[in-house]
Formats: sequence, C-alpha cells, structure tokens
Amino acid sequence: MKRTLEGTKAKRQKVSGFRARMATPGGQEVLNRRRAKGRHQIAINAKPAK
Repeated sequence: MKRTLEGTKAKRQKVSGFRARMATPGGQEVLNRRRAKGRHQIAINAKPAK
C-alpha cells in the first residue's frame, strides 16, 4: 500500500533542481553559497551520482 504523502521526482526537480535555482537571483545565491562552502553537490540530481 502506498503512503498518503509521497513526493515525485518531477516536482522535486521543479522546486529544487539546478535550473530552478539558476532561474532566480536568490537561487543563484544559494548555489554560490554552496560552491563557496565546497559542497560536492550544489543542487539535487534526478539520478544521483554513484
């Protein structure tokens, strides 16, 4: 049986994917902060790296 609240990959990408971040000045700041901190991944991936 499925749970009542489940996310979808498409929704996740639309909200917090790389292109969504790049689309707004605030999102670009988020990416720049994560780059400055040295994050391995600066935005989520639809297919996570192995």
